[in-house]
Parts: sequence; structure tokens; C-alpha cells
Amino acid sequence: MSEQPTTTSTEVPSHEGPEPTFLGLNAPAFISLAMIVVIAIIVWKKVPAAIGKALDDKIAVIRDQLAEAASLRKEAEALKAEYESKAKSADKDREALLERARHEADEIVAKAKTDAEALVERRTRMAEDKIAAEERSAIEQLRSSTANAAARAAAKLIAERHDAATDAQLVDRAIKEIAGR
Repeated sequence: MSEQPTTTSTEVPSHEGPEPTFLGLNAPAFISLAMIVVIAIIVWKKVPAAIGKALDDKIAVIRDQLAEAASLRKEAEALKAEYESKAKSADKDREALLERARHEADEIVAKAKTDAEALVERRTRMAEDKIAAEERSAIEQLRSSTANAAARAAAKLIAERHDAATDAQLVDRAIKEIAGR
């Protein structure tokens, strides 16, 4: 038996012949030619111009957005300045209101003080008038009581000390005095 050599390696048998070609072009040349054709079609269909136009449109949109953002920023700054001035104005108004309120409160306190003093003075005068009226009333009652007591005492004294003859003399004397006037 003849022995055949056994190959245990994973060697790929190499082709020793010519490379395959298509239309006379080997693989790298064919790929290069295909790339040139694709690039020519892209240029012929104006794909770079379309890409440039798309990029220009995108740039224009971004510029418009930036311009809008800048105008919005200016508006926001104007609004901020306006609100800051309004806040300062509100602070001034608040201070003016507080000052006016303090002034009005001082006036109210002063008026209440003068009103209270006037009320105390009026009530004092009323009390003094009432006391004076009560004193006059008491004096009148005292005089009346005194006059009544004097009249009763005089009547009692007259009744005890005078008799009818003395009464007649007194009446005659009173009549003469009245007639002499």
C-alpha cells in the first residue's frame, strides 16, 4: 500500500492561477471604478449642492432661532428692568404709605388725647356743676328747713310770751308802719 501524506493542518489550498476578472478588471480596480461611477452620479445629481442647500437652510433656521433668542433676551431684559423699576417704585410707595400711616396714627393719637382731655374736662365741669346744684339745693332745703323751724319756734315763743294785748299792739304798730309808707 502506498502511503498518502495526511494533512492535519487547516491550510487552504492556494490557487496558483490568474485572479478572476470582470470586464478585464481585477477586484480592486473594479471597486475603484464603481466608486468613481457612484461619485460621478452623486455629482451629476447635484447631491453636494442639495446637501449644501440643506445645510444652508439649517444654518438659516439656526440663525433665525438665535436672532429670536436674542430678541427674546432683550425683551426679557427690558421686562426685568421694568419690573425692577416697578419694584423700586413699589418700595418707595410702600415707604410713603408707611410714613403716611404713621403720620395718620400720630394724628389719631393726638386727636384722641385732646378728645379725651376735652371729655375729662367736660365731665369734670358737669360734675362740678352737679355738685354746685346739689349744694344750692341743699342750701335751699337748709334755708327752708331753718325758716320753717324759725317760724315754728317764733310761733311757739310768741304763743308762750305774748298774750292777746301784745298781739294787738304788734298789729297796730305794723298797720301804722304800712300806712306811713
